[in-house]
Amino acid sequence: MIFWAIGATILAIALFIAFIRYRNQIRKNCRQLEVMNRHASNQRLTSEVPYKEVNELVLLINELCNRYQEEGIIMERNENALKEAVANLSHDIRTPLTSLDGYVQLLVMSDSAEEKEHYLQIIKNRIESLKELLEELFTYTKMQDQNYELSTVPMDGRQCICETVLSFYEDFEKRGLSPEVNFCEENLMIKGNEVALRRVVQNLVKNALEHGKNRLGMTLEKSEGNLRFTCFNDKKPEEIIDVDKIFTRFYKGDKARTSTSTGLGLAIAKGLVDRMNGTIRADVENEIFRVDVRIPLYDPNRPEPVAEKKPSEKKSSEKRSKEKLKNISKDH
Repeated sequence: MIFWAIGATILAIALFIAFIRYRNQIRKNCRQLEVMNRHASNQRLTSEVPYKEVNELVLLINELCNRYQEEGIIMERNENALKEAVANLSHDIRTPLTSLDGYVQLLVMSDSAEEKEHYLQIIKNRIESLKELLEELFTYTKMQDQNYELSTVPMDGRQCICETVLSFYEDFEKRGLSPEVNFCEENLMIKGNEVALRRVVQNLVKNALEHGKNRLGMTLEKSEGNLRFTCFNDKKPEEIIDVDKIFTRFYKGDKARTSTSTGLGLAIAKGLVDRMNGTIRADVENEIFRVDVRIPLYDPNRPEPVAEKKPSEKKSSEKRSKEKLKNISKDH
C-alpha cells in the first residue's frame, strides 16, 4: 500500500513539473509572438521542452510566419512594380498627347499651306503612335487573363514569318540596314495562330529596329522537331540588358525611357508564344542581343484539318517571298 502511495506521489510531482514546464513554454512563446507582431521581427519561436507535440506546434507556427513574411515581401514587390508601371505608362501616354497639343497649336497659328501639311503629317504620326501604344496595352491585358485561349490550327509557319518580315522592307530601307536573313527553304508546319505568330515576329523585328545600331538579322530553321526563329541585333554600348527581366511588362533597357516603345512588345510576344506551346528566350553575347523562339512542328499524321491556301496561290506567294528575301539581303 505504501508503495502505491509513493508511486502516486512521484507521478503527481512529475505531472506538476510537466505542467509547469508546459505553462512556462506557452508563456515564453506568447511573449515571442507579441514581439514578432509588434515589431515585425524576424525572430521565430523556440522550444526548450522535450515534448513532441509542443515542438511540432512551434515548428508549424514558424512555418506559417515564414510564409506570411514571404507573401508580404512579394506583395510589397508587386505593389512597387505596379506603381512604377503606372508611372511609366503615364509618361508614355502623356508624351504623345503633349506633343499633339503643341503641334495642333502650331497648325492653328500657321498661315503657310506647306507648314500646315507638315504639321498634319506629324500629328497623324503621333496619333498612330498613341493608337499602337493603346493596342499593345489591350493585347497585354488579354494575355494576363488565365482563361484567355488562343485558337490554333495547322499552318505553314515559314510562310507566315516570311510575309511578316517582308512587310518591314521599307523600315530596313529607312534605317539603311541590310538585314542578315538566313531562312530555310522547306515548309514548317506548326499548330499555331497566324495573327499571333505575325504579332510575335512584328514585335521582335520592331524591337531590333528600335534598339539595334548597325547590325540586324533573322534566321529560320527546323531544329529538333521545332520551328526555330531567331532575331538578333547589336546593342548600344551604354545599354544594359537584364535577360531575366526582358519579358516582364514595361521593361526597358533604356532607363531614361527616351525610346518610343512601350516596353510591352516582348512581354506580349512571350504570352503569345506560350499559348502556342512554344518557348522564347533571350541572351546577350559579344554585344549581340538575341531572341530565340521555338514552336513545336505539327505532326501531319494526326487527323486534323489543315487550313492551307490554294496550291496556285501558295506556290506564287512562296516564289515572291523567296525573291524579296534575297533582295533585302542584296539591296545594300
